[in-house]
Order: sequence, then C-alpha cells, then structure tokens
Amino acid sequence: MYPIRICGLCILCLFFMTAMAQAAQRPDGSFAGSGAPQPLQQGAGSSALPSESAQQGRLPSGQGSGGPVYTNYPTSMTQQGMAPEPLYIRGNRFNDSRPFTGMPAWAQQGRAPGSSIYPPFGANLFQGYFAGTYAEGMNENYIIMPGDRIQVNIWGAHAYNDTLMVDQQGNIFLPEVGPVPVAGMRHGSLQSQVRQYLASTFKTNVEIYANLLTAQPVAVYVTGFVTRPGRYAGGMTDSVLYYLDRAGGIIPDRGTYRDIKVQRNGKTVASVDLYAFILKGAISSAQLRDGDVILVGPRGNCVLADGLIPQHASYESRGQNFSGADLTAYASPLPATSHVSIVGTRSAVPFHVYMSLQEFSKFPLSADDRVEFLADKPGESIMVSVSGSILGATRYPVKRNTSLHDVLAHVPIDPKLSNLSGIYIKRRSVVEQQRKAIADSLRRLETSVLTATSANQESAAIRVQEAQLVQNFASRVSTLQPDGVVVVTQNGATSNILLEDGDEIVIPQRSNIVQISGEVMVPKAVVYNKDYAVKRYVQDAGGFTDRADDDNILVVHPNGQIGQASDTDIQAGDMLLVMPRYDSKGFSIFKDIIQVLYQIAIATRAVVTL
Repeated sequence: MYPIRICGLCILCLFFMTAMAQAAQRPDGSFAGSGAPQPLQQGAGSSALPSESAQQGRLPSGQGSGGPVYTNYPTSMTQQGMAPEPLYIRGNRFNDSRPFTGMPAWAQQGRAPGSSIYPPFGANLFQGYFAGTYAEGMNENYIIMPGDRIQVNIWGAHAYNDTLMVDQQGNIFLPEVGPVPVAGMRHGSLQSQVRQYLASTFKTNVEIYANLLTAQPVAVYVTGFVTRPGRYAGGMTDSVLYYLDRAGGIIPDRGTYRDIKVQRNGKTVASVDLYAFILKGAISSAQLRDGDVILVGPRGNCVLADGLIPQHASYESRGQNFSGADLTAYASPLPATSHVSIVGTRSAVPFHVYMSLQEFSKFPLSADDRVEFLADKPGESIMVSVSGSILGATRYPVKRNTSLHDVLAHVPIDPKLSNLSGIYIKRRSVVEQQRKAIADSLRRLETSVLTATSANQESAAIRVQEAQLVQNFASRVSTLQPDGVVVVTQNGATSNILLEDGDEIVIPQRSNIVQISGEVMVPKAVVYNKDYAVKRYVQDAGGFTDRADDDNILVVHPNGQIGQASDTDIQAGDMLLVMPRYDSKGFSIFKDIIQVLYQIAIATRAVVTL
C-alpha cells in the first residue's frame, strides 16, 4: 500500500500545479510574473544624435606658427628687461579659451564602464528634412517617361500650340509631322529632338519651343531595416534619402548605412553609401522608377569611437576589412590627437592595445572594438592667468619651462595698490591633493565610527549618534571646494618656481582691514589698527560664541600662509578664523573631527561646524 500512497500524492500535486498554471495564464498566452519581454512599439523616426555641445574637445582658434612675435612688453614690476627672448610662444593671438596643450591620457576622462552604446554615425540624417521637400523632375537630367506632359509651341510658316502627353509607346504626336519618340531621353535633349523631327517636314521659317510641364509620379517600395516599411509616392528625381526619410529612417544599431540597394525587377541597379554623402556630399544619381525597391540590409561590422573626435558614434565598415586609417577618415580626430587605445576581443580573449596615431593607420580593427583617441604628449605651451590688482592682460600663453618671475616681469601693476608681498598661486594639482586629503580623512573617520564595537546598550546608542553626526558632517564638507593655494612669498621675497598649466597668479590689492569669521557672534571686517591684539578684533566682531575655542585662532595672511594667532602678529589684510571647541565627553570621535576641521580651514579658508 505504501507505493500506492506515494503515487496518489504525486498525482494530487501534479493536478494542483496544473490548476495554478492555468489560473496564472493570460489571455494572450503569456504568464503573469513570467518576465517575458513585451513587443516594443516602433517610433516615428530615428533618434537624433546629441548636439555638438555634448561633444567634447573643440580646439580654440589661434594656434599655429608663423604669426607675429610679441616683443612690446608692459613695464616690469620687479625685473626690468630680464627676458631677452619673447615671453609669448610664436603664433597668432589666443582667444579667451585655454589652448589645448596635450593633456596626458591618464588625466583625460575615459569611458565609464557600462556606458550606453553611441548612436550610429549618420543617425541624425533622418529628421524629416528630406521628406519635407518634393522635386517635380524639371531638371535637365530627368528621364522622360510615358504619362509626362509636354508643351509644344510652333510659330512661323506653320503655327501650332498644344500640351501633349507621352503615350505608352513613348511618343508625342505632332500634326503633319507624326510621332516623335521622347521617352527615355533627358529633359535637356527634348528641345533638339522635337526640332529635328519638325525640320524633316518644315524646312525653313519654322521655330519651335518644347518644355516638360509635369512629370509622372512614381511609387517606390522601402523595406528592410527601416522604421516604417511601405510604399511611398514621389518624383522620379527624388533621391534615396527622400524615400528613406519618408519611411522613418534606418533603425539604429540594426540597419546598414553603407550598402543601401536600389532594386528593379529583382536586380540591383544602384548601391548607396550614406558615408559618402555625409563626408563628401556624394549621392547616387540613379533615377528611380515606379515599382523600384529600396532595400536596407543588416548593419555591417561596427566600431565604437570616442575621445578627441567631433562625434562619438558607432562607425560601420563597408565589407569585412576595417583598418585604423578607415576609422580615422570617418571620425576626423582633432589635431591634438597623438595616441589611440583599442579595447576588444581576439579569439574570444579580451584584447587591449595602445599605440600612436601613425601606427593605428595600419591596424586591423574587428567588430565591436572600442577605440579612444587621446592626446598623450605634452604641448609646447601652457596657459597661465593673472588676477587681482593688475592693469593689463589676465591670460598668458607661455612656454612650458616658464617660471614665475618671467611672467611677473610682464604684468603691469600700480605699486600703490598692489600688495607684492602677498603674491600667491592657485594650482589645480594642489586642489586635487587637498580634496583627496580631506576625502581620505573623512573616509577614515567614517570607517572608525561605523566599525566601532559597543560593550553595552548605552555605548551602542552613542555609536549610533556618532555615525549620524559624522555622516551629516561628511555630507556638508563634500561640497566645499579647496582653493589650492601655493605660498610663494615670504618675508617680502617671491620664490621663482616653475609654472604649471592652468596656474592662476594672484596679486592681491593692498588692504587696511582685518576679517574676523568662524565662531564669533557677528563675522565682519574691521579696520586694521597696529595697537589691536587678537582679542580686541574678536570683541569688535561681537565676541566669541559659546562654542568658540579661544586658544585656537588661525590667521590667514594675504600671501596664503596660515598660522596660529598666538605665534604671529596681525597685519593689514589678514583673516582671523576662530575654530570651534567640542566637548569630547561621551564621544570619542571629536579629536578626529577637529583634525578634519583644521584641514578644511587651511584648504578652503572656511570654518565648518557640526
């Protein structure tokens, strides 16, 4: 009996599962919760490419050789006539855009993993602009066909005026002359053809004018990988682009842009390469006839390309062979491009190679390779700027080995207004270092809080409060921007350091005020008084707040140097930063937080509170 009970239980389970499946089945045959993909609705047209402003990497104008050499320099403020050779690089005048100087490959923004596939090159062709035009076939190359209407005017010894239709035999009939064959000839040859037949009957004193009035419309089939396959009416001289646009364009990532066939009676009479139209303006001159078929086949092998090119796109090969020279011709990399990175697969194995642009021209590409065009060699010039109390230009394209004194020698200033002892530099690389240092400190602080153990319930509650406090603090600090100050002036002497691309030389204006901020009642600026001590300036700002640490007051000098107020004298133009004080009773993290606060104050000249 035991085996029989097992079989009965199996039959009961099978019956139950069948009933559940029938209950879950939809009327269309799919199952609820099956996750089966649903059919997609095709749009009305192909998607357009993104605008050029999303494209990266246009070079500013004005770079080149052979331009004027600038030798008329403004009055030097430190070293008169120190530069025997021109400070500016040879070339045309630069505009306000910073010239591209060859950012190394590691510093250029790469492609994010998992980024979306770029649209096909040429996908922006079909936006309705070809379909919105109509050609009536009156050009000289139009081929006359049965059904066309021709106006004939004869005067002189014989007069005749009429509008004649080309019959099915391809003729028009002229009284006293007979049939004149015109079908199959160019519109430009119509006048001479009719005149020739008229002259066979009327030898002298007869003139003729023949003109095509209307062309016979045709219906062309558009099929293959297009958005809306169908039969579309148009003129015989309408191009393939017109009919493709009427059909909604080529389906991106599925249809070919390189080998579009025009078929007539089952035979291919023309092949259209849209790349030739995009890059050279060339289009097939084949005249379409009624019943022709435009066939868009499947997409060929494609390569994704981005980096220093005008249009990031998927570029299609015509045929099996696709070389680096072909892609370079299609993508038109910017002049600064020097190297190429290729990522793909070869024999089912991941493949990555890096080479110069010259070597890339002979490199064979494979389907689905990803190519990035890069500038990986230093430029001959850098761009530095000058701000603050100056009288002349603010941007200087200079040679790469230019030092600070070389530039200062050519910056016109007013010595009565400019604070030469407060010169400092804002440097991009220092900004990144400061940002990284703050981020590392915050990361260590969060790690120490989130991984701390608790001995009892009370300490566990404290750990939760610490975690919330640190996370809120880190969220506010992450929005601060370090200033990247490099102190180059001490005791009135300015160091002659080499400049980097993007450096900003700041010449502050002389000031007779002292700014007080941080943990004071009313942050404000106070007129400098040599007899004032630190506490007096704080009193003028309303005094300390309850959270102020009166033993930790930072002084920021005009040259960017920072120190403790107890160790330095207050001078005109200084800034006082009163740091906060925190009671560490019950919380073990305040020591670490105060360290981060000092880093932030030095890097951003701002005091952040919890």
